[in-house]
Amino acid sequence: MKAMILAAGLGKRMRPLTTVRPKPLLKVNNKPLIDYHLERLALAGISEVVVNHYWLGEQIEDHIGDGSAYGLRVSYSRETELLDTAGGMINALPLLGDEPFLLVNGDVWCDFPVETLLARRPEAAHLVMVDNPEHNEKGDFFLDGEHLALAGTRPLTYAGIAVINPELFAESAPGCQPLKPFLVKAIERRGVTAEHFSGDWVDVGTPERLQELDNRVSQSAVPAT
Repeated sequence: MKAMILAAGLGKRMRPLTTVRPKPLLKVNNKPLIDYHLERLALAGISEVVVNHYWLGEQIEDHIGDGSAYGLRVSYSRETELLDTAGGMINALPLLGDEPFLLVNGDVWCDFPVETLLARRPEAAHLVMVDNPEHNEKGDFFLDGEHLALAGTRPLTYAGIAVINPELFAESAPGCQPLKPFLVKAIERRGVTAEHFSGDWVDVGTPERLQELDNRVSQSAVPAT
């Protein structure tokens, strides 16, 4: 299975940190966020990764190179205009191929065992869901057994980790498109499965969350004396 890391956002909520550096290269414990993803994907057995980029994307390519330093083969889906999540994936499909691929948002921190997803072959998509953070109290979707639903009793938040079947975008035109409308249509036909993850997860979306995460990871990385 190939993987895709979404890294094309402007990082507006992270400004001024992202005025001179793309968000995936912001550091936690002196290591760029995207490095954690690349290392975890390599450990999971992934060998090919596609990274999309737009804002300051040349910095991402300069940092990662061909991926060999991570034990990966990395290719790039370069965007000349912001395409949003679905548009970015549709644009990258020539690199990803026709088989389901692992998707990871470049701005999340998570210790989810991605290797458990490699055997998934969903009809449309399989999403990892987490408890709602303070900034998304209403959640995104509901779990109904092993499927996602649009209504229920306990809303959950999409973690930014998924297996996507390219069939989700069948006959879709290129261009800027968000992911949610595609998911809603697939959920309505019971084509989206999901699981609830209760481990460590952070949407690293603001300077404050980045600082909190950096403090926590840096402290945990210091050997006990």
